[in-house]
Amino acid sequence: MVYIASWDEFAERSVQLFRADPHSSRYVMKYRHCDGKLVLKVTDNRECLKFKTDQAQDAKKMEKLTNIFFTLMVRGPDADISEASGKEQVEQVASKKGRGRRQ
Repeated sequence: MVYIASWDEFAERSVQLFRADPHSSRYVMKYRHCDGKLVLKVTDNRECLKFKTDQAQDAKKMEKLTNIFFTLMVRGPDADISEASGKEQVEQVASKKGRGRRQ
């Protein structure tokens, strides 16, 4: 298992791997506090992609990738992932719910 150095390459290849075989793909996050390292792994039992970081700014990237995987799991592997952006979606849904209420 070789670590991919570039985040963009890891994210792109991970999404391709998931779309190719969504039923046997797995996404694993592992954080070691003592080392301050975050390791992400995406595998389909034939190919394994790993990314390791110790940068706090990569947590936002990880959150976005997680939202992309959630979108693909719920809407199917052919879903448009350009909408999966994280907090912005949650805030939009919350604001829509708040507008519909009468007080």
